[in-house]
Amino acid sequence: MDKYRVTLTADERAGLERLISAGKGAARRLTHARILLLADTAAGGEHTDEEVVAALGVGICTVGRVRQRLVTAGLPAALDPKPQPRRPGKIKIKGDAEQRLIRLACGDPPEGRRQWTLRLLADELVVLGLVEAVSTETVRQALKKTRMANVTGALPRSSKG
Repeated sequence: MDKYRVTLTADERAGLERLISAGKGAARRLTHARILLLADTAAGGEHTDEEVVAALGVGICTVGRVRQRLVTAGLPAALDPKPQPRRPGKIKIKGDAEQRLIRLACGDPPEGRRQWTLRLLADELVVLGLVEAVSTETVRQALKKTRMANVTGALPRSSKG
């Protein structure tokens, strides 16, 4: 607990109190402000992490992380959540791969098959080298986007109206 001791200046404390009293802002930001105010040693009323957890209904790890971020990175970093890492592109089938998928779905199915299935279409895209790997759900969404689902018969009919 003493590793990251929270000591706020009078200005920082006043700013946090203003933030909380306004009541406007992200819930996480307001909660972090409350954590810092309760954990402040400069005011003489320092609470233990367990007391802060009980008072605010947050996890013990959250209290520790907010303390740590205040000491290591400053007040703005302690109040605001860390930015999330970039996520990979959601659309795997686009451009040429999407056009080829549509051509495949509209064309004749493989020998011995009556119609294309999502699994057959996904496997064919991989064999053609258009994608490294693709799930049947991704193929379904690409066909749905182009309104090809009902044309190909590749999608199961929904029981919902």
